Amino acid sequence: MSLAAALWAANREGAARILAHGFVRGLGDGSLSVGSFKSYVGQDAYFLDAFARAYAFCLAHSTSREDLRDFAELIGGVLDELKLHKGYAERWQVHLAEVTPLAATQAYVDFLLETARRGNLGETIAAMTPCMRLYAFLGCSLAAGQVAPRYADWVTTYADPGFEALAARLEALLDKHATDSAAVRGNYARAMELEYGFFAANLFVVLSEAKDLTARPDTD
Repeated sequence: MSLAAALWAANREGAARILAHGFVRGLGDGSLSVGSFKSYVGQDAYFLDAFARAYAFCLAHSTSREDLRDFAELIGGVLDELKLHKGYAERWQVHLAEVTPLAATQAYVDFLLETARRGNLGETIAAMTPCMRLYAFLGCSLAAGQVAPRYADWVTTYADPGFEALAARLEALLDKHATDSAAVRGNYARAMELEYGFFAANLFVVLSEAKDLTARPDTD
């Protein structure tokens, strides 16, 4: 078993926990509130900016022409995702330039960029791979069932073979550059934990706002 496959297998329970989360299930069946999705779009665009920068650190620390090509194409994949988010933002009236990161988003960004700045290519890739593999897993899992129209384009994007190819390319880079070390395993597991927190935060923030509104006394 490759290192990438072993790390995914070791964290499969965490991925299943995310798939079962109300936010993700709501993407599939359309029950997720528009407010939660709008929050997610802004937060994910903020995160993807950092994800692209982490790839840029990988590109800077790569040692072969093949790596330069691979990381450049992976950055291109992130830019395509950001175009998708721009479309969501226009449709749902989300102002991406005015996003204030939630604590869960900032924690994920800080972890990713602090890891990337250290310059250990294998450890950085280990921190990035769960995001790609998880989204491919979520997209394909949701697409296997009945998908409601509201967020069907999100499911279609991450169930697409093109996205799977990007995830597999990053896993190949993980196998190439990483060793089976405590740091690599820790970074992979930490990223999966932060993924769960990210989805949960975007559901929780809207639920909290709704609770505040119902608790607020009527002043009219």
